[in-house]
Amino acid sequence: MHDNHSSPDRRTVLMAGAGGAATQILPDFLAARPHLGADLRVGLVGVGRQGRAILAELGKFDEVTLVAYCDTDERRLGSAARRAKGAKGYATQDAMLAAHPDLDALLIATPTHLHRAPCEGGLAAAKHIYCESPLAHSIEDCRAITAAAATAGKVFQTGYQGRANPVYKLARSFVRSGAIRDVLSMSAQSNQKNSWRTPASDPVRDKALNWRLDPEVTLGLAGELGAQQFDVLHWFTGKYPVRVEASGGILAWRDGREVADTVQARLTYKDGSQLSWNATLGNTYNGTQELLMGTMGTVRLAWSHGWLFKESDAPTQGWEVYANRQQFHNDEGITLIADATKLASQGKLKKGIGLPHPGLYYGLETFFQSITQDKDVVCSAEEGLRATAIAIKVQTALTTGQAQDISEADLASK
Repeated sequence: MHDNHSSPDRRTVLMAGAGGAATQILPDFLAARPHLGADLRVGLVGVGRQGRAILAELGKFDEVTLVAYCDTDERRLGSAARRAKGAKGYATQDAMLAAHPDLDALLIATPTHLHRAPCEGGLAAAKHIYCESPLAHSIEDCRAITAAAATAGKVFQTGYQGRANPVYKLARSFVRSGAIRDVLSMSAQSNQKNSWRTPASDPVRDKALNWRLDPEVTLGLAGELGAQQFDVLHWFTGKYPVRVEASGGILAWRDGREVADTVQARLTYKDGSQLSWNATLGNTYNGTQELLMGTMGTVRLAWSHGWLFKESDAPTQGWEVYANRQQFHNDEGITLIADATKLASQGKLKKGIGLPHPGLYYGLETFFQSITQDKDVVCSAEEGLRATAIAIKVQTALTTGQAQDISEADLASK
């Protein structure tokens, strides 16, 4: 549901300090405004925190017009009116679609447990759909959304952002081509200092606004943070866990909540390898990142940046002569730069370090390109279901205290 990597933060600054000022330079070719080849008229469903993030990114697309938006909360509608100049606000999706039947696409940014109805309604109205991650809060809703997407004949993209990220696409090509050889282990973390609580003046609005802290509907840190990272590592390796264990507690925000603010999980795969995942709302150290360790190297990913650390006995390839390198204590990483060959030929390699836009931007860009340029969707409803199903299993392991086995049937769309 959330864009957890939307702007440079303390983590980015720390990495820049560790690797040199070059990490502050934005790549010109990635910063250029995109050309979609056709105009699109879109509607936004939900203008809360994630809806506002989407509003900020839409302004970067010259060929995309936000025509209308909707939200059941009057205060959020009023706030959106100040941000979305020229677009019209509605209390419901049905009212919005009735007033604007010519919309090309809908962007779904409601709370996770409310994804199903707008997805099904939008597909029934023959609209292309971008649905924020995780896909839903239950496997039943995930399967209902997936079934609707399969028969609608429209573009449906789940908002797992790693698959659209230019740095991650490059890093994956290295992993898939054998640059780090056999993957031995994986780890990931998502650290932020954020209570997840929104002040509200009455109990009804408090429950609606703070759904992430409602044990009846939330997938907790596993769904709202971990699912993005689980999907990245499944995409890189092509494998899914067969067993998950999790533990955690309320360690940072003792304010009466019932949902853990600090979680550790272990995901085990059929070949015996494991993913260790940690998340907290009480500390920002090293932010959000993933690590894949192989017999010939390690890939470190940090959403806007990525590095390849080669083992001393790994074979050397010609392109490495021109690679940009950064030092991390005793380890030297080759900076993963999108379109590095082109930039190197122009003597601008260091300008390609880091991404100028948040992950959400690239998710929206690939969605729009799938509509206007007939490109494959980077994350289908089926893949969205699989990542969400694993997050559901992690959350279940956490809340029950019992390890959860995962079968192929658990990850199936039917």
